[in-house]
Amino acid sequence: MDSAELDAALLALYWQISRQTPRDMSRSAASALGNLRDLGPARITELANLEGVTQPTMTTLVTRLERDGLVTRSPDPDDARAVRVGITDKGRESLTRMRNARAAVLDAALAELEPREREALEDALPVLEKLSRRTP
Repeated sequence: MDSAELDAALLALYWQISRQTPRDMSRSAASALGNLRDLGPARITELANLEGVTQPTMTTLVTRLERDGLVTRSPDPDDARAVRVGITDKGRESLTRMRNARAAVLDAALAELEPREREALEDALPVLEKLSRRTP
């Protein structure tokens, strides 16, 4: 197996799960919320950099998330001109619902596998987790 094969397989699995999972928010919104959940409150410019979008695009997204009660803005203690965005309990609950929906889709797919195929995935999981923790 080479990196291109792994990339293709992971991407195909992601898209299959994504298509079968109902969403109540865009992938961009879910990704930004996930970053806020995992990394803590952040400036809009930091979020924009993490998501690979412009600051105005992120401002629009944050405004929508704030309107929906998924994030809050608060003054940045380090810079009075800036604000920090943080995830709310409602935002965490939304991410949990989405994760549970994806897990249900995966559970159905895993149920179709042979026992040794499931064992192979279980054996590969620590390696995949190690790869996911790599920092560039």
